[in-house]
Amino acid sequence: MRTVIQRVSTASVTIHGDMKSAIGPGFMILLGIETEDSKEDAEWLAKKIAGLRVFSDEAGLMNKDLGEIDGDIMVISQFTLHASYKKGNRPSFIKAARPEQAVPLYEYFVQQLHKLTGKEIATGEFGADMKVALVNDGPVTIIMDTKNKE
Repeated sequence: MRTVIQRVSTASVTIHGDMKSAIGPGFMILLGIETEDSKEDAEWLAKKIAGLRVFSDEAGLMNKDLGEIDGDIMVISQFTLHASYKKGNRPSFIKAARPEQAVPLYEYFVQQLHKLTGKEIATGEFGADMKVALVNDGPVTIIMDTKNKE
C-alpha cells in the first residue's frame, strides 16, 4: 500500500457535482493498493498514520498526533499511486490491485483507522471520478509505502 498523507486545514470530495465528504483540520489520505498488499499492510499503515506526529504543539514544533488535535481523516482511493512510468510516456497501472481485491482492502484500511482513532472516516467513492479540494497546511505531505516498513 502506498499513501500520500497531507496535513490539511480543510478537504472535500465532490462526485458528479455533489459533495460526498468534507473535513476540517486533519489528514487527507490518498491510498493506492497494489496486488501484493494484505490486511497486515493495512493494519501497519493505519497504526503509523494514527500515531503520526506532524501537528504543531505550543512551541510550534511538530509533536502532536491526530488524536491530540481532535483531527479529522479523509481517505480517497488512488490507484494511480502505483503508476509505472519506465517505458514511454503513458503510465502503466499493472501493479495496482483490481477492484475485487482493492475494495475490501480499502474498506478494511478505513475500518482500521476508525478503530484506532475513534473518528468517523470521510471517504470518496471507490472508482468514481472525484474532484478533491484541499488546503494543505504547512505544507506538510508525507509519503508512506508498506514495502518500506524498515
